[in-house]
Amino acid sequence: MSKRCFPTQPHLKNISISRVEKEDIDVVLPYVIEFRKQLFPMLDAHKLPKDLLAFSAVYLEAEAGAFLQAKDQQGKLIGVVGMLAYDYRFPHLDIDRRKTVEVARLFVDPSYRRSGLGTALFKGLTAVAKEKGIERLYLHTHPFLTGAYEFWGKQGFQLKDFCNESNFPTIHMELFVDRIA
Repeated sequence: MSKRCFPTQPHLKNISISRVEKEDIDVVLPYVIEFRKQLFPMLDAHKLPKDLLAFSAVYLEAEAGAFLQAKDQQGKLIGVVGMLAYDYRFPHLDIDRRKTVEVARLFVDPSYRRSGLGTALFKGLTAVAKEKGIERLYLHTHPFLTGAYEFWGKQGFQLKDFCNESNFPTIHMELFVDRIA
C-alpha cells in the first residue's frame, strides 16, 4: 500500500500526515514508547504491551490495522494514532461482532496540542477505517488523561461504560463509522 498523505486543516498546512510503513518503525516506535512512559509513569516502562512488541504485525500487516504519523515541515515526528483489531477483552461491554477496531496511541507533541492536529490525525484514521470496511471504532481512556474524554466526545464518540479495569478508572467509548461525516 502506498504511503498516502491525508489532508490537514489550513492552519496545519506545513504538517504532513501519512501511514507508517516498515521503514518508519525505528522512529515511530521509540516515540510511542516515550509518550507512554510520560503519560503512564505508574506502568513498568520495560514491560511493553503486546501491540508494541508486535508493532509491524498488529498495525502494518493485519487487515484491520493502521498507524498514522504527523510530521512538521522539517520532518520531525509530532503526532501519531493507530487502530488495531478489537480483541473483545472486555466481555462486560457487550460489543457485538460488527467489524470493530480499537483506536489507540493518539499522542500529540505538547507544542501542537489544541492546534487541531489530534483531530486531523483522527480524521485520517477514519478515512482508513472507511476504506477497510470497519463498522465500529472502540477506544478506552482514563480520567487522569486531561481533556481526553472531552476530545473523543467532540469526535463523535459515545460513552459505553465507566468502570475500573486493572485498578484504573476507565472510560469505554464507541463510534459507528456510518455516523462519521
